[in-house]
Amino acid sequence: MDPTTDNAGHAGDPGTARASLEALRAEIAKAVVGQDPAVTGLVVALLCRGHVLLEGVPGVAKTLLVRALASALELDTKRVQFTPDLMPSDVTGSLVYDARTAEFSFQPGPVFTNLLLADEINRTPPKTQASLLEAMEERQVTVDGIPRPLPEPFLVAATQNPVEYEGTYPLPEAQLDRFLLKLTIPLPSRQDEINVLTRHAEGFNPRDLRAAGVRPVAGPADLEAARAAVAKTAVSPEITGYVVDVCRATRESPSLTLGVSPRGATALLATARAWAWLTGRDYVIPDDVKALALPTLRHRIQLRPEAEMEGVTADSVITAILAHVPVPR
Repeated sequence: MDPTTDNAGHAGDPGTARASLEALRAEIAKAVVGQDPAVTGLVVALLCRGHVLLEGVPGVAKTLLVRALASALELDTKRVQFTPDLMPSDVTGSLVYDARTAEFSFQPGPVFTNLLLADEINRTPPKTQASLLEAMEERQVTVDGIPRPLPEPFLVAATQNPVEYEGTYPLPEAQLDRFLLKLTIPLPSRQDEINVLTRHAEGFNPRDLRAAGVRPVAGPADLEAARAAVAKTAVSPEITGYVVDVCRATRESPSLTLGVSPRGATALLATARAWAWLTGRDYVIPDDVKALALPTLRHRIQLRPEAEMEGVTADSVITAILAHVPVPR
């Protein structure tokens, strides 16, 4: 299909937008095997104008997932490999002297894109990590006192390795809180891994998504229509109270030193609305909140050292809270 023609003909149509975004799963599956939850999480983040932290061991197709999403949405994407010697200007851009005009001109950095893949973000020093904060929160970059707006849509998908901590700089809580979702990318099942190897044996090249058959099935106009529809998704006072009760329960958990902030509660409400709309409803139910609680909240809480030593995880704490907080009827 020609996304340009389709989007022009149906811009502002929520039904068409939902169908287009649902088609993303099938399209991305042409390149990435068995990562439906991560695909859904990235779409939810785009609908909420949020950012995503992808955590998984090397080799589970985190980079390929973001590239396939960009291709299927016809969005521009850039990748930055974060290293200990990376400077903030390497991400945001800098002023460059032009000898012909004897003036400085701004050279945009890789952050000026739609989908920025920040690979191994915890391998770069805090100063460079912080250079992303303004871009993520304000959707602009200020260089030499001049704010420069970023393209729309704009999403940062940052990756980190959960098992290798030597030579890394863990993200501070304030920056973790800027990520809407933390998605864990698991190792594939046996059958999925067989499918991956079979594809490679048949000539699949992860660097050539066009050859794999990945085509644009949605575009910026679909995203705008979808965002407008999500904003109209009804939230009852009972659901709002339920979200608040879940988040407040994390602040009272004996296993945690840090609970979910009000920003986290706002994020959970936003992701639940997006999920409700994606599943075909114009109102939120408790199951929507439960479905998005783990990826929205797991990076916003901090375990007590003694609880961690006993094998308690962020996910197990949130799951226990969801089981005990009364659900509105």
